[in-house]
Amino acid sequence: MKKLTSIAVLIPAVALLPCVGGFQPALAQKQAPPEGAPAKAFTVPAHQSYTLPNGLKVTLVPYGNIPKVTVSLAVNAGSIDQGASHGGVAAITGELLKEGTATLTQQQLADAAASMGSTLDVSVSDDQTVAGLDILSEFGPNAVRLLADVLEHARLPESELPRLKNDMLRQIAVSASRPRTIAVMHFRKILYGDHPYSVVLPPDAEVKAITIDDVKTYFTTNFNPRRSHLYVAGKFDSAAVKKAIEESFGTWPKSGTPWAAKVPSPKPQHVLDVTDRPGAPQSTLIVGLPVPPPNSPDAIPLQVTNALLGGSFNSRITANIREQKGYTYSPRSQISSRYHDAYWAESADVTTQFTGPSLKEIFAEIDRLRSEPPAAPELKGIQNYLSGVFIIQNSSRGALIGQLQYVDFQGLGEDYLKNYIANVNAVVPADVQKMTGQYIKPDEITIVVVGDKSKISDQLTPYQAGKPM
Repeated sequence: MKKLTSIAVLIPAVALLPCVGGFQPALAQKQAPPEGAPAKAFTVPAHQSYTLPNGLKVTLVPYGNIPKVTVSLAVNAGSIDQGASHGGVAAITGELLKEGTATLTQQQLADAAASMGSTLDVSVSDDQTVAGLDILSEFGPNAVRLLADVLEHARLPESELPRLKNDMLRQIAVSASRPRTIAVMHFRKILYGDHPYSVVLPPDAEVKAITIDDVKTYFTTNFNPRRSHLYVAGKFDSAAVKKAIEESFGTWPKSGTPWAAKVPSPKPQHVLDVTDRPGAPQSTLIVGLPVPPPNSPDAIPLQVTNALLGGSFNSRITANIREQKGYTYSPRSQISSRYHDAYWAESADVTTQFTGPSLKEIFAEIDRLRSEPPAAPELKGIQNYLSGVFIIQNSSRGALIGQLQYVDFQGLGEDYLKNYIANVNAVVPADVQKMTGQYIKPDEITIVVVGDKSKISDQLTPYQAGKPM
């Protein structure tokens, strides 16, 4: 409310300005911003990578002057590795990793991390589990040892399982009531069918059925050095950290199965999927289809195309249905990726009465970009935006590790980060038109809508399967 008040105060102040010689005050014409300097290449900090005899990969990145260091272990194991009818096991295992080790209770583990100025963080995605600590530099070797203890000697206490399962069931209940989650669930199911990527929330029955044996089986099967990559980034004593890595992670037995990718083959299909939400003042839309994966030569041109079409605040779809039409507040498109897999999707929560008109405008912007290339200045603005965001994404220890993890996981090669900005700026208008025409085909797009059917059904008639787009 403070911002609204300050704006309201400024408005009458303009009217009180004196008029000289009959001059009437007017708003200044909008001027074009000065042209920015050429994008600077990103320099990947010098780093060392090597592999221990047991198969564990290690990357050390001396970075920055702040006396802190991030230690992060990425394990190629996630919800995709749970197995049929074991939904939730990966996430539960991630939580149980924070519950102590063979020699440390949960409280002792938390205290050990706190004494180094950190907390143990564990995150679980479709494909990976990442455990890490961000600590004061002097504790780098200790953090390595603590993380090794967590991964090699996990306590996995059965006593905590009921609590964690109840927490998960509550989170599922809350998420499943949100229209955006409902839309994503339907969209992923249409794209991926029976593949594990189709599962956004595990079924309640499967979570309730999880036993500690399920957790231990999942853990021992998937967590091993051959599936793992340790990253250390920041200001640290390299010799001391390397010694700690060899002494702690070097004893991790080379057991369990190596990682085997389960890459899906989603087929683009024109489907209109509508979930009724009676009385909803808004309709949640997801409009999208599969696109080439991150390791494709077209991945970076597609990222530029996405940013121009809907993936930035200055994008065409945003300017259309947010700024010009006022149908929605926060539309956005993205290229969502997993291991060698990706899809493009535009999402928006639009006012119910503008559900059909919003879809019309989204498809109109797609068709416009398919039929004619963007102007060079418009594309340049998007390229400057992506270049700036990329630099920001590499400006902290954790963010840099995240980028390196992504590159290593997708197998993109050492030069990906080094050449990213140059490759973004090498895209020309004709490339953007080509990417849109080749990959974002209206007659292959899946449309998911969550809203009040009684008020939107007629609006959606033009988008039903079988009708020309």
